[in-house]
Amino acid sequence: MNKDWSEKNKKMQALISKEATFDEGIKLLIELRTELFEQISFIVKTFPPVAFYQLPFGDGEGNHCTTLAWSLWHTFRIEDIVSHELILKNKRILFDGGWQEKTSSPIITTGNELAGDTLIEFSKKLNIKATYDYCKAVMDFTNEMLEHLKFEDLKKTFTGEDRERLVESKCVSSDERASWLIDYWCGKNIKGLIQMPFSRHWIMHVEAMQRIKNKLCQQAKKGVDQIAYCGLSCGHCFLTSWCGSCRTIYNTCSYAISSPDGVCPNTACCKEKGLDGCYECDELYNCKKGFYALGKDTNAIRVMALFIQRHDKKELLKVMDTIHSKKKFEKIQEVLGYDVEEGLKILEEWRGN
Repeated sequence: MNKDWSEKNKKMQALISKEATFDEGIKLLIELRTELFEQISFIVKTFPPVAFYQLPFGDGEGNHCTTLAWSLWHTFRIEDIVSHELILKNKRILFDGGWQEKTSSPIITTGNELAGDTLIEFSKKLNIKATYDYCKAVMDFTNEMLEHLKFEDLKKTFTGEDRERLVESKCVSSDERASWLIDYWCGKNIKGLIQMPFSRHWIMHVEAMQRIKNKLCQQAKKGVDQIAYCGLSCGHCFLTSWCGSCRTIYNTCSYAISSPDGVCPNTACCKEKGLDGCYECDELYNCKKGFYALGKDTNAIRVMALFIQRHDKKELLKVMDTIHSKKKFEKIQEVLGYDVEEGLKILEEWRGN
């Protein structure tokens, strides 16, 4: 489990356990949820539609042996049921907001019963944009509920009538992989539900989504040129574990995600000119497009492109391998500095090693 998220969750649980610090604990809980939802937003906004119904880890055990689409649906369908049907009694966002039709979901359950091909088919049917909007609506309504909670509410438990109400709603499948959920929820008080599903459950599935997206990126990069259009050596980038590079559909490079349609100006320009990369362009040295517009902060990337122009891509990769084997650093600027000529000189010196 992510150490920061785990520590925040642990601190939040301690704070809400005391009346004097309860409000502070709820505030921390909502901050944690906001931070986790930012990770979800990043995935939804940067990954292609095909990514959401892939099973990169196969049909096995573990939260990561699912799809991105299922993870979205499952996490927030459970929260909708628990916070709005169980606690608030029949305030059902899925139905009240018409979200089943908007998301094109063929089910109203949590999805625990799905596996293999049925899981993939379900994921393909979901409208991801609408599902994301449903998730946000559920989160916002739950946050509002949490903000109105009182310390004494934490001890509230649930009755047999509450259990039967959930059973009758058919919000949970009768399949053995899912049927235990209602007894699990009804066996807890509200304090217990804050841990599962309002916080720890989120952490589990956001971490699983991160593993899925990273695996998809690594699979996409196999056999693909690891020199980016701008000249950056993707395999040596500190973001390489979660970026599929600009030569795949899983491009989550920091500059790409802030550019129209997820395509950075350097990539767009090269494709327009029919170039393999900026290193084939005569205007490279003084270019102000994309990464190069950032000046000294990204001059190290321009240096790599110029080095390729003088030598070739294989030579750059050899030099980068040598540098990384002998120096510990995160960003290439730490080695090549911020001046183009000085950076080129440094690369040439390393080439001679």
